[in-house]
Amino acid sequence: MGLLAWLGLRGKADEQQPQPAHRPGSGPRPGPGPVYVSGDRATMPGPAHHPGNPPASPAGSPRAERPVPVRAAVPVPPMYQHSGPPLAPDAYGQPPAAEASPSPRPVPPPPVAAPAPVPVRPRRHAEDPWAPVVVDQPIVEFEPRPARPTYRPLTSSYRPDSIVDGWSSEHFTVRAASVRGYAHRYAGTPRQDDLAVAAHPATRAVVFAVADGVSAAEHSHIGATVACRAAVDSALDQLDRGSEGINWQQLVNGVAWQLVEHAKRMQGLEGPDSAAAERLLATTLVVGAVVPGPDGYTATLVQLGDSGVWQLHAGRYTALGKAKIEAGAAVFSSAVSALPRVPPSVGVVEVRLAAEAVLLVGTDGIGDPLGDGSGKVGELFARMLAQPPPPLALAHLLDFSRDTFDDDRTLIAIWQRPGR
Repeated sequence: MGLLAWLGLRGKADEQQPQPAHRPGSGPRPGPGPVYVSGDRATMPGPAHHPGNPPASPAGSPRAERPVPVRAAVPVPPMYQHSGPPLAPDAYGQPPAAEASPSPRPVPPPPVAAPAPVPVRPRRHAEDPWAPVVVDQPIVEFEPRPARPTYRPLTSSYRPDSIVDGWSSEHFTVRAASVRGYAHRYAGTPRQDDLAVAAHPATRAVVFAVADGVSAAEHSHIGATVACRAAVDSALDQLDRGSEGINWQQLVNGVAWQLVEHAKRMQGLEGPDSAAAERLLATTLVVGAVVPGPDGYTATLVQLGDSGVWQLHAGRYTALGKAKIEAGAAVFSSAVSALPRVPPSVGVVEVRLAAEAVLLVGTDGIGDPLGDGSGKVGELFARMLAQPPPPLALAHLLDFSRDTFDDDRTLIAIWQRPGR
């Protein structure tokens, strides 16, 4: 069920006043300008207006700004309930040779009262360059609430609404962004997605990881961060040692154990407790690396859970590894097997990509609206990612507004540089 249904904003309010064809959301999210998708067209206006001085709505325009009534805050259920089989004693990663000493037991934060409803600001003008991208029917407009810390100290759990990264190595151009979903913004809960990406100059590789914390886990946003950073660190360490490729099973086992160790420190436990780690920090993970070749590049990856990987080439998407939504599927499962569970043998996917192809690695907040790529979201992304956009433009693109799609959205996009 989408966020509009939860807020209960449909009804008499919609009947009494005309609705504009497009209702962009609000919030100071950066980007190159609004994109409106209707039918088979997607357009982006040029920088005609300074972002600090957006044009006013014309008098008498159907887009004349009106405040939108807001009801009292209601709990927002998680978009996806993840589940898995009963715990098995050998379902987790193996410990390293030496374990980190536990930190003192943290002091839990005092109970936090639910925040008061945040008034909705007047609707933004359609040409406001900072308005979210609108695809079909947008999500209702509201001002995001701050994410309430779930753990002390704040230094270990601070979660910004959005993160952006972008750079080029000798052979690759990378753009990465993670934005909090509309459901979490309304509920005042943290962004549960995270990412990490790094270059390894000696091997010319780029190593990446994307994670989506399981909604049922109490501190899954922390688990996503631990998993991404541990995965990329392990891959870089193995490449530094000059080993022949990356031992992906060893990497995944190590990430799982890092989650177990982190849960032990958070809870001040005497020893490792895999069940506690799953209860607190469960997360999906996609980890991999790309290396350049003479006529393209090679991607190697491991996929645990429902986050996805795609190749975008000549406007068409090809799922690499497991696809949550197959072409033509009407129903898909939300059940996920996630870390710290580790399969007996991780499936490693290696694929050769054309030099012009774009590698996309994202959470299901991207994969669900993308589907098989044949819809409006797929068309929009194909147009905007044909060439590397400015880093902030990617974050603006991920923050598109489309009713019922309100999960966190995280994406890493990798292009091979021409002639490299």
